[in-house]
Order: sequence, then C-alpha cells, then structure tokens
Amino acid sequence: MINKFLTFLFGLNRWAKRSIQVAVDVFLITFSYLLAMMLRLDGIWFAAYADRWTILLLIIPASIFLFARIGLYRAVIRYIGGQALLTIGTGILVSAAMMLLFSQLLNLPVPRSVPAIYAFIAFFLIGGVRFLLRALYFQQRAKLNDNVLIYGAGESGRQLLNALKQGAEFQPVAFIDDAKEFRGVEVAGIPVFGPDKIGSLIEKYGIKAILLALPSAPVSARKAIITRLEPFEVQVRTIPGMRDLVSGKAEIADLQTVKPEDLLGRDPVPPNQDLLSANIKDKTVLVSGAGGSIGSELCRQILSQCPKQLVLLEVSEYALYRIHDELEANDRNCNVEILPVLGSVQNEKRIKAILERFKVDTIYHAAAYKHVPLVEQNVVEGIRNNIFGTDTIVRAALAARVSSFILISTDKAVRPTNIMGATKRVTELICQAHASQSNRTRFSMVRFGNVLGSSGSVIPRFQRQIDSGGPVTVTHPEINRFFMTIPEAAQLVIQAGAMAKGGEVFVLDMGEPVKIVDLAQRMIRLQGLKPYIADGNNAVKKDGDIEIVFTGLRIGEKLYEELLIGENPTPTSHERIMCAQERSLPSAELEQFLKDLFDACAAYDLPKIRTLLQNANTGYQPQDEIGDVIWLQSGDA
Repeated sequence: MINKFLTFLFGLNRWAKRSIQVAVDVFLITFSYLLAMMLRLDGIWFAAYADRWTILLLIIPASIFLFARIGLYRAVIRYIGGQALLTIGTGILVSAAMMLLFSQLLNLPVPRSVPAIYAFIAFFLIGGVRFLLRALYFQQRAKLNDNVLIYGAGESGRQLLNALKQGAEFQPVAFIDDAKEFRGVEVAGIPVFGPDKIGSLIEKYGIKAILLALPSAPVSARKAIITRLEPFEVQVRTIPGMRDLVSGKAEIADLQTVKPEDLLGRDPVPPNQDLLSANIKDKTVLVSGAGGSIGSELCRQILSQCPKQLVLLEVSEYALYRIHDELEANDRNCNVEILPVLGSVQNEKRIKAILERFKVDTIYHAAAYKHVPLVEQNVVEGIRNNIFGTDTIVRAALAARVSSFILISTDKAVRPTNIMGATKRVTELICQAHASQSNRTRFSMVRFGNVLGSSGSVIPRFQRQIDSGGPVTVTHPEINRFFMTIPEAAQLVIQAGAMAKGGEVFVLDMGEPVKIVDLAQRMIRLQGLKPYIADGNNAVKKDGDIEIVFTGLRIGEKLYEELLIGENPTPTSHERIMCAQERSLPSAELEQFLKDLFDACAAYDLPKIRTLLQNANTGYQPQDEIGDVIWLQSGDA
C-alpha cells in the first residue's frame, strides 16, 4: 500500500507536487506554532482565545510567499542536498523574525521566546519531511534497480556514486579497490572491499554489473582487472577515459561497454617528440585516404604537430567532409591551413597539380582498398586503386620533389593468399624500386596488422551480434590476428617515417597474436552472458546465452598473419619499430610487370593477373578459385 502511494506521489506532475508541498508547509507552520506555544505555556489552553491565532493569518501567507521567492518549491525533492537545508533555514529564520515583528507591532499575545522555539521546530519538520521523502524515493527505487559494484574508490569512483544516485538504473552496494588503505572503510556511506571479496558480494547482493571507475589507470592495469573480472560472468562497464572527461566530450555517468584496447591493448610507449615533428612541423603535409580509419587518425596526430598546411586527399565526399569538419573544430593552437581535396590517387593530372600547387613536403599514403573479400570480388578495381594509384602518386611525388613519402602497408602483404595482400606487397616493391633511384625523395614503408575499431573491424561486429542476442560468427576456431589501437599505430607510423633514410620497410611490434574465438568469448562474458559453441547438430541452447558459430574462412582469408618475409629484423631507436630486410625487384623488371599487369586488367584477364602477381616476387599463393563477381557471371569462369 505504501509503495503504491509513493509511486502515485512521485508520478504526479510538477504543479501537483508543488501544490502538495505548499499544503504540507501550511500544515507544518501551523503545527510548529501550536507546538511552540504549548511548550512555552505548558498546555493547550491558549487555543481557546482567537487573538492567539491572529499571528498565523499573517505568518502563513508571508512565509509561503517567502519560500516560493527563495526557490524552495523549485527544488526537486529527490535531488535536494546541503544547499536545500541552507535555503530552508533561511526561510524559517525570516519567518520567525516576521512572527516576532508582527506580534510586537500589533501587540499580539505571543511570548517573545515562541518565535525561537517555532524556528527550531519548523526547521526540523519542514526540512525533515523533504529529506524523508527523498530517502523513501531512493529506498523504493533501490528495490527496482540492479545492484552493482564500483571498482575504484578514488575520486572518480565517488563522482560515479553521486551520479548513479541521481539516476534510475543502478544501485551501488559496495566499492572494490586494490589499495589496502581503503579496506574496511566507508566512502559516502558505501563499504570498500578488496578484489578477493568480489565473488561473495556477487552472491550476497545478486550483483548485475561491475562498473570500472579507473579513467586514468594504465591500459595494462585495466586489462589485468578485466581479466580478473571475466570469470564472474557479470556485465562489466566503464566510465570514459580521462582524456574524454577532461575535454568535455563525455561525463562521468556515461557508462560504456569495455573498450577493445582494454581487452587487447598494452601501455603505449611515450613518443619521441623529435621524431613526431621531424616530417611535419612547419611543413606542408598530404594524407591520402584522409577519411579512412588510419588516414583520419594520422590527420589528428599531424595536426597536433603544427604543420604549415595539411592537405586532405579523399575520394569519398562524406568521409572528407567529416574529417575536415572535425579537424577545423579541433585546430585551436596552431591555426593550420587545412585543405580538403576531393580526388582519386588514380587521377594522374590532379595528383600532380595538387603536389605542385601546394608544394607538398611530406606524403602519408593511406589510400587503399583494404577489405580482403571485397577486393577478391572486385579484382581489377582493387589493383587499379592499390597498385596503379600508388604508382601514380609515387611518380608525382618524384616529379614534385617531395621530401618524404611514407607508404602505409599491412601484414597481409607477407606471403599473401589474397589479391589485397598481393597488391600491398606490389606497392612496397614500387616504393623500394624508386627509393634506390631517388636522391631527393625518401621512400619508406610501414607494415602493421589490424587496428582496433577500424571500419570492418571484427570487434564492432561482435558487439552488434551480442546486443542482438547472437549468434556471434567466427570464421574458424584457430584463426588469429595481431591488433593495435589506431592512435598507437598512427603515432608509430609518423615516427618510423622520420627514421627513414630511403627504402626501409618498417615493421611495428604488434605484441602477441590474439585468437579470435577467445576474443568473442571474452566479449560475451563481459556482458554478463555465457558463451557456448553448438555441436554439429546445432544443439539447443542449454548451457549458455550467446552461441558462437563457425562460418568457415572467407575467400582469400588466412588463418595466421605474419609481419616479416625475411628473418632477423633490425632494431631501431624505438623499441616498437623494427626495420625489415625485404627482397625487391629491379626497376626494369618492375616496369615490365606493371605494363603487363595494366594490359591484363584492361582485358579483364583474371587468370593472367593471378599468374603475373605470383611471378612478381610477391609471395602470392592463392588458396581459392577466382571470386571476382563479374568474372563469375561472364561465362569464362
């Protein structure tokens, strides 16, 4: 019955609630006056005399008007705090002062001590009723909310606790903290426990989620904590990182699912500032593919190094608009001239005009078709964009006497089994060949694996599948990949390019490869769900919540990726950048290969294209039949 009444009361509109507050305050003012008179006069006998009531006819409207003016009725009861007590106290003191003033001016029979007694009683009742309702509101809401633990009892944890108290989703019951000095104490009335108590707390309180309040913790520490929480099969959510909190992009209450870097990442190595700025500061820098995953992050990092001009070359109008708009908004320190240029790297005249007109000093060439199955299904366009587009911009760079040219390559260029990987290996060969002949332009290549959160990345796809109830699709139980965060990759690319003397293939240290099925299972568990792999007969869901289905390797896909063709890479001055010694093609042989490949593309001769790629020192060994969608419909397949 009480719960129903409270639900009805809290569900009223604001004007109804204010009307009830006014009515209650009228009653409490009257009661406070009567009680003050009873205490002062030792009885209720005074109530029989009308002149003893006159003061209320003056005090009640004056006090209600005063309460309204100072904002007491604008305050939302469930949000009131210490400031509300000050407001109530001020209003009651003024009300008591008016009682004394009116009684003296009008010669009313009210003892001079009564206003003081009245003030004490009214403050206790009027303030107490509001805080009682606030407590009842949170008590009622707590029965409906999910009980949660907050991991981290520091300042961020306390801010998160305060934010959650104002919401209607989670009910914090305890803090968890690794620091021993927090053990056995209470923070804002919530007890703090060590990590060894997580299991018992989950069982005791029916914990639904653990909220990480560790925005400034190193990635390695967060990863260790998440690994510790994974077996409990409760949802793990986290507040935004300190960078987003400080910049104002996010608030402490903006809880998120665990980020990919928290699952797979490692602590970044502090960058070498001299290397970061060497090819950029006060120079004109061009990024091709500026709107892509890597290209856009390169632009962000480049902008922070204060180039003279930043040229954004992009074939997609929307991608160019998006990155240009973002960079314009974020360029607050350097006043860089940011130039958005629509165009394809295959357009020779336009590329030459861009490089000559803007007098470009440094090029980061990130423009490429990168999705393995799509390039496998669109072979000729993949070759034209990746290989001939690179050849075009390389020759234009030489003609424009560009100082540095950095090619963004991929681990799929190592012993490729697909067209995309083969095209990227050819782009490396193009840069290597021109590097051996150019004294003006320094060519270098930077090779790395998958980046977290890029377009087409497996992690966003897994998250969407988990959110929709599954199944989560993995191509093969043994497939694994290298992963790196986009910011780390871009930062290392810039530093590697600054080390180049000409012709180097730099390889980024990607850490240990990650088994994709293990990644899927971790993501499911951290949502508080249990993964299971159905047997060959598609067994019913009886031992888990989200099914993992193996769909088979996609066309052109490898089980394992590699970063090196040769052996024994040479270390550099940066601990996460190595220099590989890779085979190259003589210039004359490369020129003939490119001519033959161009003719084969013009004739749409897919078998010949495959043969040429295999014979060009690329290491290309296809494992599937030709998958080009036009070829398959042509009758030649």
